[in-house]
Amino acid sequence: MSNVTRLRHALPMSQDINKALTDLDSTIAKAIDAAKASGLPQGLIVAELHGHAHAQTHQMVTK
Repeated sequence: MSNVTRLRHALPMSQDINKALTDLDSTIAKAIDAAKASGLPQGLIVAELHGHAHAQTHQMVTK
């Protein structure tokens, strides 16, 4: 897990990281809004997000 950065050690974060995080958050929020507008059940949206979070966490800790 040497590729994992602990944010408390990386603070203050660079402007590039802050921008990337803001862009990611905005994109996720827009995708959720679009999914809701198309009638996807909220539970399915949450399950999808949880699945992606789990997969990313697994990748992070196994590399």
